[in-house]
Amino acid sequence: MAGVAVPSSKGGGYVPTGKEKLNPMVYITAMTAALAGLLFGLDIGVIAGALDFIGHEFTVSDSTKELIVSALLIGAVIGTFCSGPISRKFGRRKAILLSGAIFVIGSIGCGLAHNPEILIFFRGFLGVAVGIASFTAPLYLSEMAPMQIRGRLIAMYQLMITIGIVLAFVSDTILSYGGHWRIMLAIVAVPAAMMAIGVYFLPESPRWLALAGFKEQAMNVLRKLRSSEEEVKWELGEIENSVVDPEKTKKVIANPNFKKALILGICLQAIQQFTGINVVMYYAPQIFKAAGFDTNQEQMFATIIVGVVNVLATFIAIAFVDKLGRKPILYIGHIVMGLSMGILGLLFFHGMSSTGMQYSAVGMVIIFIIGFAMSAGPIIWIICSEIYPLAARDFGITASTASNWFCNAIVGMTFLTMLNGIGPASTFGLYAVMNIAFMIFYFYFTPETKDISLEEIEENLLKGAKMKEIGTRTRIPRENIAGNEAQA
Repeated sequence: MAGVAVPSSKGGGYVPTGKEKLNPMVYITAMTAALAGLLFGLDIGVIAGALDFIGHEFTVSDSTKELIVSALLIGAVIGTFCSGPISRKFGRRKAILLSGAIFVIGSIGCGLAHNPEILIFFRGFLGVAVGIASFTAPLYLSEMAPMQIRGRLIAMYQLMITIGIVLAFVSDTILSYGGHWRIMLAIVAVPAAMMAIGVYFLPESPRWLALAGFKEQAMNVLRKLRSSEEEVKWELGEIENSVVDPEKTKKVIANPNFKKALILGICLQAIQQFTGINVVMYYAPQIFKAAGFDTNQEQMFATIIVGVVNVLATFIAIAFVDKLGRKPILYIGHIVMGLSMGILGLLFFHGMSSTGMQYSAVGMVIIFIIGFAMSAGPIIWIICSEIYPLAARDFGITASTASNWFCNAIVGMTFLTMLNGIGPASTFGLYAVMNIAFMIFYFYFTPETKDISLEEIEENLLKGAKMKEIGTRTRIPRENIAGNEAQA
């Protein structure tokens, strides 16, 4: 179904129904851009298998291991702050290309490091690429996608992260038999180069082109991505309606309603990290070792299972995010995560005295992963790419993504210390309580954003709607107004 042509005083109008035919080029573009998530996932997952071998070769302490893990996260904070100005000045596509180049250099540097200090440096350099990619790829996807599948396409980015993680776990397991940790780290350069080549041939975001004043190029890109000329003209009109003048960015940033969206985005990204997901991803082998799995191979095989489940559960979000909506899936996911972390804490409290309890611990980790991968993993990236006005979207996503990496670094730098200090039972119990508490925040402050355009969300926000209600369709589209006047 194409849309509705509405008579108007201007000679006709068009209102999208949300059931428009989808152009296959949309999926090709989205898949290529989402490869940035694959690299993100590879760098998250690869350190899990390499960490013990690095510790033995360099004879480093737990605190140095935490720094090796967290250097990437600190670099990601820096990369995120750089990505806003880069993306705004040079475009989303060129920013993703830059991240690909840094991925290649950083991965090779990590593989060649001959002491912990150089490894930490290149992990931080690699983090800059992760920060740029984690900022720009969801932003690019949100600006390219038709509104009826926007959630699914952004969720593809999270899916690629999970695939990257499981591929890293598999390669780590294979390479662990020979202790080849350098190859584990350096091999990421291959998919990074492939992504950069693919992104080189992608079109620029039409919203960035319009923001930069390139209206004709924006229309040409939309013609490649949409199925009808009416749809192209309607969407370009919506984009132009939100792009007024260069001074609008300053005005929007100073707007107290924008500040509410900014605070929401920062809080949502912090919540995603304090679910405890990267406790599992960075330290899965150590968790399974604490649960009684003694050999490195046993720990890595259990970790691969975690990675595969992470991939499969992400399809739940892709299937239902544009049908059920964002918030119902978040509630379900946090209930699952809270209960699984709580039970895992109880298992550690009573001691892993039997094989049954050991496998139960693995089961609880897997259930936790299902809860995260179907909810907070993809959904928070989706919401944070939707709630900011176009004129200040770079600034807003920079701030919220930096919050993600800052909190990620806190988790990475404290988990082993907490595990050794207060014990695994109290550590997992704390994460269980937080996961349940986060649902209260969602209920009072988080909007439902399915089936509404980015421009309508922006209009509701800047008019002062409550944050919980900015995803509510309250206005009549411009074309409807014109049509009603003509019919009157």
